[in-house]
Amino acid sequence: MIAGKPEGMVARTLRPNHPKSKGRKLRRRLYVCAKRSKSRRFHALYDRICRPDILEEAWNCVRRNGGSAGVDGETIVAIEMNGVASWLDDIRVDLETGRYRPRPVLRRYIPKADGSQRPLGIPTVRDRVVQMATKLVIEPLFEAGFHECSYGFRPERNATQAMEAIREYGNDGFHWVYDADIAKFFDSVDHRKLMLLVEERISDRRVLKLLRQWLRCGVMEDAGLKPTRVGTPQGGVISPLLANIFLNAFDRLWCHYGKELGVLVRYADDFVILCRSRRSVLTASVLVRRIMARLGLKLHPKKTKVVNLSRGREGFDFLGWHVRKCRGIQRNPRRRFVQRWPSQKAMCRIKRRIWQLTSSAHSGQKLRDIIEWLNPLLRGWRGYFRTGNSDRKFNQIDDYVHDRLTHWLRRRGGQRTSFDPHRWPHARFRELGLYQLRTTVRYPAQATRRRPLVSRVRENRTHGLKGGPTFRSTIRSGER
Repeated sequence: MIAGKPEGMVARTLRPNHPKSKGRKLRRRLYVCAKRSKSRRFHALYDRICRPDILEEAWNCVRRNGGSAGVDGETIVAIEMNGVASWLDDIRVDLETGRYRPRPVLRRYIPKADGSQRPLGIPTVRDRVVQMATKLVIEPLFEAGFHECSYGFRPERNATQAMEAIREYGNDGFHWVYDADIAKFFDSVDHRKLMLLVEERISDRRVLKLLRQWLRCGVMEDAGLKPTRVGTPQGGVISPLLANIFLNAFDRLWCHYGKELGVLVRYADDFVILCRSRRSVLTASVLVRRIMARLGLKLHPKKTKVVNLSRGREGFDFLGWHVRKCRGIQRNPRRRFVQRWPSQKAMCRIKRRIWQLTSSAHSGQKLRDIIEWLNPLLRGWRGYFRTGNSDRKFNQIDDYVHDRLTHWLRRRGGQRTSFDPHRWPHARFRELGLYQLRTTVRYPAQATRRRPLVSRVRENRTHGLKGGPTFRSTIRSGER
């Protein structure tokens, strides 16, 4: 009983004034309004971006994601040492007074498996926080209009759901697959077309000005500042959302003109189209090229192909997985079901990383330190590839880790070492804390109902599979 309350009245529970709950309520309200009216344009959004609770939530997201410094050299650790509250307050003042100007993006290159390099843009921490705040506010508006075929860089959607959609449609008779990849998508986005798509939902001039500034801020390379007239910097916080906004036009055109031909499954700039017949998949390929030409994009000639899954002779790689139809021994041996496991590129990539962690450069370290370096890598790889038919690949990785660790121990002992590899089985490394992938595969759903493992023949009837008498021969002998 609270003092001052009349008897019989229930005291009202005070709700915590949490900034994160406020931001969630704002996004939920914006999503409901955008879902209710698909043609509504929102004009009062800039003030929401400048709210202290939105900026604080954006800072928490950026700090949690980590990352290096941009062109100004300001790191997350330095900002925390100098004071986050005053730093966020300066950003809010610059946004409200219109003095905010984004800095150029720092360009770095990441080597790819085919020998080429992938350009990566690193904005400053200050720009990343403002981009995250803008994303938190405007993402619900576009999320309400995105199609179900899109799975990349969206809340509550991931690559596993995209692979599950491929499995379900593949088992339902969609044997022909058009596997496509957009060539240099993030470097080919037309700014004018992108802003026209953004203006379908946003009419706030200050928000549109922010987006234009990020698109035109330029790229800082070794040769100096390079202006950006097309494309979005791959690596920025706002870039995945802008990519989905641009490619949502492709989803819209496909659902209008090509939904009778097949099913589209898209994850960012990678997508597949599953069709029932060869004629449909060839017609779909022509339609896709026309849509891409309309958007100013091109398909990668080497990574775009037509695959026939029906007999299990062909397969394709998608999002790090290899997809192929195999016989379901425990379900129905006469049918083939879509299965997936880590692709050859994914296997080579993790083996290369394991080799680096167990190379001679770390011969002076302790074994427990090597194991502590390997465990996060193995857990992360398992977290992505555990939903599928990855048992054999997981066993191969465990054997490779075991071989590399035993080789590392033998090399550390020198030329006259008395190292015995038989004294170091898998169980001993597991006792030292090494994470193992065996028996960690989990499938989110079953393709079809499993066949019973026991025989369906009655106990008093033998089926004759192992040379015994059959039921019919037993009856005949009894009649005689």
